[in-house]
This record gives sequence, structure tokens and C-alpha cells, in this order.
Amino acid sequence: MTVASAFAGMRSVAPVVFKAGCPDCRGRFELAASALRLAIGATSRTTFYSFTCPDCGAAVRKPAGERIVELLTGGGVSTLRLHSAL
Repeated sequence: MTVASAFAGMRSVAPVVFKAGCPDCRGRFELAASALRLAIGATSRTTFYSFTCPDCGAAVRKPAGERIVELLTGGGVSTLRLHSAL
């Protein structure tokens, strides 16, 4: 089942929140889609999501596999497609 098919036909959906953690301060929290950014690159090494830790203010960047990309895009996270130089 895809995210789109799971929400098909729904008129009102509660805001999506994502659970995240900070590797610096070890804080655990929930973030709204607007607090996350997703960058999709040509390889798995260049595909990641990022956010600012609400507890310590650290800039956090974590790898995003196929499933994470699907969940984040389905949840409304802003996405940037990275292009490699020719």
C-alpha cells in the first residue's frame, strides 16, 4: 500500500508529525513536515533529510533510504532534487 492509496478518499487528515532524534544531544522529539527538508541525489550517499534540533539547535543531517523518502514526501516534507555537475 502506498501513502497515496492509504489516504485516498479522506477529506480531513490530521497534521503529519515525524519522530526524530538528535545525535548531538540525544534528544527525542516529534517534528512537523515543515521542520524537515529532504534532498534527493543521484545516489544513496547524496540522498538525505535534515532538520534543526529543537533542543540544542544543532543542524542534523541523516541518510534517507527509499522507504524514508516515500514517507517524507507522502507526509508533505519539502523536497529538493540535487543535480550532479556534467
